Amino acid sequence: MKTLTDQLAQYADYHRDRRNIATHLVGIPMIVLAVAILASRPVWTHLDQVGAVSPATLLVGATVAYYLRLHLGYGLVMGALLAGAHVVGQAVAAQATGIWLGLGLALFGVGWVIQFIGHAFEGRKPAFVDDLVGLVIGPLFVVAEVGFALHLGRGVKAAVEARVGPTRVGRRTMQTCP
Repeated sequence: MKTLTDQLAQYADYHRDRRNIATHLVGIPMIVLAVAILASRPVWTHLDQVGAVSPATLLVGATVAYYLRLHLGYGLVMGALLAGAHVVGQAVAAQATGIWLGLGLALFGVGWVIQFIGHAFEGRKPAFVDDLVGLVIGPLFVVAEVGFALHLGRGVKAAVEARVGPTRVGRRTMQTCP
């Protein structure tokens, strides 16, 4: 199994332009929330007396388990964020069909438009085109980038940049902060 650094470096290789990264900070959370909303219907009840289970519940559980295998700290943060998205998804799914479907599809569509605008800046296709695991690593990449901006995860950032280089804006390369 690839390590956290392996996965983030592979994903980061497609995301070195700061404008592309900025679009991902907006678009990926929108897509994650949209998937949580849309996958919160149908709901299966009384599965071994566990209560309500939806496709969203299964997706969150499997994804968090994968993140935890990659890294405990990042896995815990992702677990909390995905649990929050799941709660919101369940609340929206409990609304009228038009609200559930409209909000879910709008977030999904706008999120992807924002992503593709970012890749126009990058001049490179999205990572998931070459490896579908990129769909799972994208949200983790966003959390890592936010952490890096807060001066957290410096060792992870240094390891990723050692493999793929620093970020840039356009043709200019931005230097790594000490």
